[in-house]
Amino acid sequence: MRFGFSRPLSSALRTQKKISKLFESVMPAPRRKPVRPAKLLLETTAAFGSNPGRLVMKSFAPTKLPKDPPLVVVLHGCGQTPESLDAASGFSRFAKEKGFVLLYPQQVRSNNSHRCFNWFRPSAVARDRGELFSIKQMIEKICKRYRIDRGRIYIVGLSAGGAMTAALVANYPAMFAGAAIVAGMPFGSARDAMSALQAMKSGAHTPPAGWGSLVTAVSSQRVSWPPISIWQGKDDKVVNPRNAAANVAQWLEAGSIDRSAGRIDKKPWGEMHSWKGAGLSRVTLYSMNGVAHGLPVKPRNDSAGRSSEDPFVLPAAISAPLELMRSWGLRRL
Repeated sequence: MRFGFSRPLSSALRTQKKISKLFESVMPAPRRKPVRPAKLLLETTAAFGSNPGRLVMKSFAPTKLPKDPPLVVVLHGCGQTPESLDAASGFSRFAKEKGFVLLYPQQVRSNNSHRCFNWFRPSAVARDRGELFSIKQMIEKICKRYRIDRGRIYIVGLSAGGAMTAALVANYPAMFAGAAIVAGMPFGSARDAMSALQAMKSGAHTPPAGWGSLVTAVSSQRVSWPPISIWQGKDDKVVNPRNAAANVAQWLEAGSIDRSAGRIDKKPWGEMHSWKGAGLSRVTLYSMNGVAHGLPVKPRNDSAGRSSEDPFVLPAAISAPLELMRSWGLRRL
């Protein structure tokens, strides 16, 4: 990671080492078994703008695409790559079946030693700056290349990618038709790596003006927001489930949605909490029993009993990718 400390270099390096150890203490250790090569070769695009966040752009477009196809943006979590996440989650398979383009922004070690998006650094998530602007430039590039239907751009992020998803929607709400935050953090919940780790572990502290104030401060003219789903495993030991409640509060407050007007549906996998506001504004919380830190995926019949090759893609009784395809109206060609 890079930190802009004003202390002597030796002190900064000690702090960086301490942060790294703290991070490793809350993240589960990856399995030691060999990981098979990903079946899909993602395309890397070298030039897509000024790229102030110094990210890598990867994408996948099926051979068969409808006119003005949708776009799905997928943001990986710490320790993942687009290839590992895609191989375990099946997003590219859905892209082929349903005719949409996939965009995978990728973090690099020179930005963050654990390959986390730097959602906790204000300079990385400010409008038209840093990593946030790099991702926006990628979206613009791919929209032009494939003539994407700009009314059908969707985004999902896991963990650090989930926190970055919240930042993208807060800053560019008109860009997205739907968003999913999986085991992620609220926008503005930390200002540096130390406070980020504390918030992840214990739950972020509510701002004096409420969670929604952090969103409306950067998009003050917005009166309607895209539908947002929040996914949280009840057994998550990396991101405290209290942060899911903070995510819900953030988007209910930003959308001026009455919390008391929500409903709870009991499901075999847990509970689904849902709220509906004016226009497109809708907030849904998937609270899942027996799910730890990761993206829940329901095993296919031909993979029953197999464990994921990505330690943060977890077998579960509900599949987040499938549920998102349904809620976003992405149907088989």
